[in-house]
Formats: sequence, structure tokens, C-alpha cells
Amino acid sequence: MDRQILALAVPALGALVAEPLFVLVDSAMVGHLGTDSLAGLALASTVLVTVIGLCVFLAYATTGAVARRLGAGDRRGALQTGVDGMWLGLGLGVLLAAVTWAAAPWLVATLGADGTVATQAVTYLRWSLPGLPGMLLVLAATGALRGLQDTRTPLVVAASGAVANAALNAVLIYGAGLGIAGSGLGTAIAQLGMAVWLVVVVVRGARGAGARLTPAASGIWANARAGLPLLVRTATLRLAILLTVWTATGLGATALAGHQVVNAVWGLTAFALDALAIAAQALVGHALGARDVARTRAVLRRTLQWGVGAGAVLGVVIGGLAPLYVRVFSPDADVQRAAVVGLVVAAVALPMAGWVFVLDGVLIGAGDGPFLAWAGVATLVAYVPAALAVHAWAPPGAAGLAWLWVAFAVVFMAARALTTGLRARGESWMVVGA
Repeated sequence: MDRQILALAVPALGALVAEPLFVLVDSAMVGHLGTDSLAGLALASTVLVTVIGLCVFLAYATTGAVARRLGAGDRRGALQTGVDGMWLGLGLGVLLAAVTWAAAPWLVATLGADGTVATQAVTYLRWSLPGLPGMLLVLAATGALRGLQDTRTPLVVAASGAVANAALNAVLIYGAGLGIAGSGLGTAIAQLGMAVWLVVVVVRGARGAGARLTPAASGIWANARAGLPLLVRTATLRLAILLTVWTATGLGATALAGHQVVNAVWGLTAFALDALAIAAQALVGHALGARDVARTRAVLRRTLQWGVGAGAVLGVVIGGLAPLYVRVFSPDADVQRAAVVGLVVAAVALPMAGWVFVLDGVLIGAGDGPFLAWAGVATLVAYVPAALAVHAWAPPGAAGLAWLWVAFAVVFMAARALTTGLRARGESWMVVGA
């Protein structure tokens, strides 16, 4: 089982780490344009990642559904589900790009920004939005391939996209003199290229299996209906993150810039741990599709052990080396100090985060979306008072950022660990069959 977990998780790790590298590269390059630019990127990337995050069900629901059909011996149906998911992703991407472009100034203002910081945020957001349909197509196609237990193709595509994004950013930000607009445009171009690549791979497989390629309302609606509970669950997570950014904004530009660094590194480690969750999704979905409850339990137990252990190792690395790598993101000593303090707090919580992410993957792979939706609401309710307390009483700067990450990485993650842990102890989530 360890070999099977690693065969899925290691390539998925590479693909997932490549995605937050987009944000890390943007942060490192934009950070040298000035503190206001980095703070603006913090707000714009939060809005963009929120929009994408709300649509992550395109990957998660597709992975579980495709894996179930594959476990039940229906490869054609598995690929058909993937194709329908891609059509849904394309339609949502076009619609959300248009709406977000029009609402960009209002969205940034809602997060508490004004002046130069707000201008920089709106500029980055609007220049990056042409790539949003590509970003959602990448989610849907990646979910289909993961359900087919192919995590290697997304790895190659994501790694190539990360390299292209870095090169495009360097050329457009500095070479073409576009500043923060060049960073957004470079990300958009890279994402569209990744989408084309992945769509070609899935379409080729669908043709070989005899699956239909044209859009069908019934298939698209089935994907949307299956993803609705996960949309609610993801919305609660994104609201928690937005609340965190709003609180950081109230702590001043230094704390907000430091939060961008901590959040970028947290995103990198979270996606790294999520590689184990993806392995759990594929293996649990396949086992339940094959009606193998004993194997489902074994996957749950072993992936949890991997998750907690990996979180502990990452915590030591992220916290211990923080004073060294924060310099990459900003030359400002105050921003560096705030980032280090926040990173140490985040590092302490990483073993618990590994537990949470794996349990999420297990329950998503099992199709337990309705529970995850209700659990998401409950954990958000638990987090709101902690975040509001930080906003009201925490001092500005490094100390305030430390308290903010205590609220997010400890209080919020503990609430998620409790709800999903209690659910996994029972058996009602283990529904077998295709």
C-alpha cells in the first residue's frame, strides 16, 4: 500500500507544489517593486485564488467520480465524466472572468485597501483574468487524470507551466517594464498553455475509450450537482482566508506584506501535504467502487500516518529555515521580521494540518460532500470570533501577525481536525458501488 500511495502522491506532490510556485515567483519578483506592490499582490492573489478555490470541486469531485467508475470497470463512463467536467470548467471560467474583471475595484476595496495598494491590486487582478478559463480547465482535466490514477501527466504539465511562468514574469515585469501588470499577464499565458496541453491528453483518452466529446447538458449538470456540496465546503474555507486577509490588512502594510509571505509558504506546504490527500481520494474512490470496505479502512489509516509525519518534517524545515529564505521576498527588515514570526507559528501547526488535509481527501474520495459542507460551516463559525478578536485587540506589525496565525493555523485547523476526525471514525461515509 505504501508503494501505491507514493506512486500517486509523489507525482501529485510535484504538480501541486508547482501551482503555489506561481504565487511564490510572483511574490519574489513583485516584492522587489516595493512594499505597496507586494501588499497589492497579497490582495489580488487572494481574490484570484478565492475564485479558483471555489471551483476546486472541478478537480475533487471529478477525481472521486472517475475513480469510482474505474473501480467498477467502466472506463468509458469514467472518461465521459471527465469530459463533462471540462466543459463545465470552461463555461464557469469565461463567466467568472467577466464578472471578476468588472467587480475588481469593489472586491479590493472590500478587503480594506485604498490608495496605491488598491491600484496595484486591481492592476494585477485584471491582467491575470484572461487566464481564468484556462485555470479552471486545468482543474477539471487534472481531476479526471487523477481519477484514472495518472498523476504523472499533471506533474509534467504543472512543472512546465511553473518554468514558463517564471520566464514570462521576468520578461514582462522587468524586460518589458510592465511592472505588476506583467506578472498577471505572465501567469495568464502560462495557465492557458497548461490547459491546452491537459485537454489534448484527456480528449485523446476519451476518443480511445469511445466517450462523447460534445457538451451534454445532463452530464454537465450531473457534475455541477455532485460538486455543489464541495462548493459550499470550499466557500467556507475561502471565507476564512478572506477574513484572515481582511484582519491582516487592519494590522498595517508591513503585517499585510508579511502575511503574503507566510501565506505563500503555507500554500506551498499545504499543497505538498494535499498530495497525500489526492492519493487517498483516488484509492478510496477506487476501493469503494470495487466494494472493498476493508481496503478503504486500510487506506484511511495509512494515509493519516503519512500526513502527520510529513507535516512534522515540513514544520521543522519551514520554521527552522525561515530567517534565511524570507529575504528572497522583501528587502524590508520589518516585513522580514513579521514573516519569520508568522512562519514559526504556522510550522508548529503543520502536523495537525497534515491530518486535516488527508481526512478531507478521504471523505472527498468517498463522495461525502454533504457532510463536508456542514462541517465547513461549523468550523467557520468557530474561527470567526478568533479572527475578530485579533482584529480588535492585536497590535500592528509582527506581534499582530503572530496572533493572526495562531487564530488561523491553530484554532481554525483544530476545528477542522475535530469534525472530520469524528466523521472518519464511523462508517456512514463508506458508500460502496459506482
